[in-house]
Amino acid sequence: MALNRDFVGRASTPSPPYEVSRVKIREFAAAIGDDNPAYRDAEAARALGHPDVIAPPTFPIVFSLLGGSILSDPDLGLNFAMVVHGEQRFEYQRPIHAGDELVTVSTVTDIRSVGRNEVITIRNDVSTVEGESVCTTYNIIVERGGAS
Repeated sequence: MALNRDFVGRASTPSPPYEVSRVKIREFAAAIGDDNPAYRDAEAARALGHPDVIAPPTFPIVFSLLGGSILSDPDLGLNFAMVVHGEQRFEYQRPIHAGDELVTVSTVTDIRSVGRNEVITIRNDVSTVEGESVCTTYNIIVERGGAS
């Protein structure tokens, strides 16, 4: 079934705050196999001018798609059993640090059919709870066989 095109341009309410911890950063860095000391050692991060350990550039994928209710809205018509990852990219205003409390607003920027698949593009604007912009993520999600 085709995704509901009325969702293009629709934005979620801000997600609940996600508290970035040293442990989560360390676990993520281990999972992606990156041994950069700035991800594990506060002193190494401070030597680079950061207030605490920093997160790897792809870290926002941990929380950025969880908070918005858009993808889980049944009116969108997304079948998660048929979803595969298409693409992602990140644009940073500043690194993510341990201790940050971040909120995400997700916006559907495009829905299109490609062959038998439905492709949805989501922009996630990530900011601190105080309103400082931290990064924007772009995610392309493919629903296999969703076009009719």
